[in-house]
Amino acid sequence: QVQLVESGGGLVQAGQSLRLSCTTSGFTFRYYNMAWYRQAPGKGREFVAAIHYSGQNTNYADSVKDRFTISRDNAKATLALQMNSLKPEDTAVYYCNAGGDIISTEPGEDWGQGTQVTVSS
Repeated sequence: QVQLVESGGGLVQAGQSLRLSCTTSGFTFRYYNMAWYRQAPGKGREFVAAIHYSGQNTNYADSVKDRFTISRDNAKATLALQMNSLKPEDTAVYYCNAGGDIISTEPGEDWGQGTQVTVSS
């Protein structure tokens, strides 16, 4: 079955960086659009960034544009999110998602368990 395992979260100060990874198995990664979502305490899950299965097209939420970079390695079936200039409002659980639409940002059915990112001011 589809497995998505996020890692790389942690506690950092505002202005610092983190790199999240999503290790996948159970499906043909190179044929799936991939995305990151996040959920802050008391809020709904929101779109962060998405990447086309080819790696050629990406889409970002306005709140993270120019600070975050999504990337993928189709040979290793992994997804990454480089997060720079982190802000306290980036504090959330970050989730990896497979199979969604990168334009509409509608997520696919498969989710990881999430990794916690906490940014202190």
